[in-house]
Amino acid sequence: MLIHSWDAALTEDEWREWLEATDRFGILGVNNRDPAQAPLMVPTHFTIAGDELLVHLAKPNPIWSHIEAAKEVRLAVVGDYAYIPSYWRAKAGGPDEDGVPTSYYAAVQFNCLPTVIDDPKDKVDILSAQLADFQPEGNHAEIGVDKEPYGRMLPGLRGLRLQVLKVDAKFKYDDSNPIEHRQRVVRYLEERGRGFDAGAARQQQRRLRTIGGWRTFRDNR
Repeated sequence: MLIHSWDAALTEDEWREWLEATDRFGILGVNNRDPAQAPLMVPTHFTIAGDELLVHLAKPNPIWSHIEAAKEVRLAVVGDYAYIPSYWRAKAGGPDEDGVPTSYYAAVQFNCLPTVIDDPKDKVDILSAQLADFQPEGNHAEIGVDKEPYGRMLPGLRGLRLQVLKVDAKFKYDDSNPIEHRQRVVRYLEERGRGFDAGAARQQQRRLRTIGGWRTFRDNR
């Protein structure tokens, strides 16, 4: 994905903290073994464990043979997105119809080395890590090879460990535009209040507090 200097994550902590505040749900993309066919895309939750991403999928999923043949896969996440109408982006003093529309969004993409997990105890480790991540309050049965209900379900799934090789993170919120412009769009987003407008407004405000004017911020880095 194209990342301009003003769209890039300012630090690794920025994208990690953003993901921590999401449901960590993305699209796993894998090259098709037949290059004439489209890549395979699977929606899935994932857990970040150090430099790995942990995933489990149903064993009948048709993606497995393609994963086993792949040297790398990609997992992509997008959120806090909003359509920004043309008339919100008109230059100061100019007619509304002279504005150009755009999209705001946060996105993180991981290039990964995949390892398929079939050992029952190793699958238990993945499930345990994911339940601790997504259901930290507990209230679930004990997870074990010989424990119900998970033990009897293990043969029906496979685990996947994705060693992260590269991370691309983008926060596209008009950071190169003047402060007044960004503040105005924040107000419009808050007033419209549909879909992910509130999240997009929060991201724009957060970046605005950190960056201020882009040129000054860039020159002082």
